[in-house]
Amino acid sequence: MSLSKRAFLIGSSAAIAAPAFAQSKTGKPRLMEGPMIGAVQPTSALIWARASGAYQIQIQVADDAALGASRATPAVTAQAEDDYTLRISVDGLKPATRYYYRVLVNGAPDDYASEGPAPSFKTAPKAGAKGKFSVAFGSCARFQIDREQRIWHAIRAAQPDLFFWLGDNVYVDSLNPQSFPEEYRRQRSVAALQPVMQSVPQLAVWDDHDYGLNNHDRTNPMKDAALTAFKQYWANPSYGLDATPGVFFAYSYGDVDFFFLDGRFYRDPNEAPAAPTKTMLGAAQLAWLKAGLKASRAPFKVLVSGSGWSVGKGPTGDAWSAFTDERNALFDFIRDERIPGVVLLSGDTHVAELNCVPWSEKGGYDFYDLTSSPLAQRTETSWMERFPEVRIRPVFFHDSNFGLLSFDTSAEPTLTYNAHDTMGHAAWSPLELKAKDLVNGVSSWRTKIDKRALVRHDRWKAGGAYYP
Repeated sequence: MSLSKRAFLIGSSAAIAAPAFAQSKTGKPRLMEGPMIGAVQPTSALIWARASGAYQIQIQVADDAALGASRATPAVTAQAEDDYTLRISVDGLKPATRYYYRVLVNGAPDDYASEGPAPSFKTAPKAGAKGKFSVAFGSCARFQIDREQRIWHAIRAAQPDLFFWLGDNVYVDSLNPQSFPEEYRRQRSVAALQPVMQSVPQLAVWDDHDYGLNNHDRTNPMKDAALTAFKQYWANPSYGLDATPGVFFAYSYGDVDFFFLDGRFYRDPNEAPAAPTKTMLGAAQLAWLKAGLKASRAPFKVLVSGSGWSVGKGPTGDAWSAFTDERNALFDFIRDERIPGVVLLSGDTHVAELNCVPWSEKGGYDFYDLTSSPLAQRTETSWMERFPEVRIRPVFFHDSNFGLLSFDTSAEPTLTYNAHDTMGHAAWSPLELKAKDLVNGVSSWRTKIDKRALVRHDRWKAGGAYYP
């Protein structure tokens, strides 16, 4: 059965009996990696796992920790063509409800699973529901550099409702098709990641290192193999469009809309000459994004990109800075269509940044770029040579980090953002954005900027030396 086929929750309060084939002649049936919670909806959840062979997998679910009155999904057989990975849909659930679960392999609990309480997940709120929730996010998890990845302890302590991977989720850096799944397996086996992966819904886009080679673009000869592995190892709600392959998709949680972008599959080379036709997203994905933004009524619309949105990396850098014609046209579209509430997320830079593109100077409003990197990688000093439009906070380069977005739409819609280090400490004073800050004609960045950063910015604009 292919990954696109899904299993559905069926009612059964009877105990799950292990059939006679639980002990396979080909070895002990078990999971090699997982489970991992993928996209959650108000009445369903995707659960990812990878089996040790062509074994039957089920998800046993209940709303009590003892799994007393549990139900189970029909058995789905892991297939070699999918690297024995599965995305099983658990349906028939209630919104905003915590469920406990365990994985059954050939009808029996996995003997190789760690002992302890059953893991759990929470379904999404009703569509359009106002309320509070948080999103942790990050990028650049290089297993080869950091196999311990202590950052996951801090992320678990933050108790986010969702976690977003913003690219360089693994470092393949190879054109050998076997390297793609191999790197995913290594990252999925990190011990500190397990509790987060098993309980916090995980959604992902890619960047260059999990797409192919450094700075790779549409010319990547292994782009199809990279996409196959990505779809096998993530449990996003969808991948691209029927006639437009890729990893982009839209996702809503409560009354906030997220647009996850594919910045690689259709990307022109960074070094290509600037032109209105030079593209990162490709025509079909860009049209999809514009249509989604125009249709959205969410107070916040979050654009999730592996590449940073500022001009900091310069006209041939591996960022939106090399695609400013397309970026600026998108920002103009948001202004001209009077689309409020757009916020930008990005990764890649190996430091945490909080920058702003002040489109209020062009009749729109200010676009804030919230950047978190790395989760598990060396920090860098190359940021000292970058010149974004406006730095709202000093660059945080002292440690690995993750971003944390807190939404509260129960009254006046508000978003609060900060970056946090491996001890969970905040990098800066938090940025607070209200929906009323993100409408045409409002200039907000001077009221949001760190005072020291404002002095440096004004000095630089006046022709003085640039001090990041």
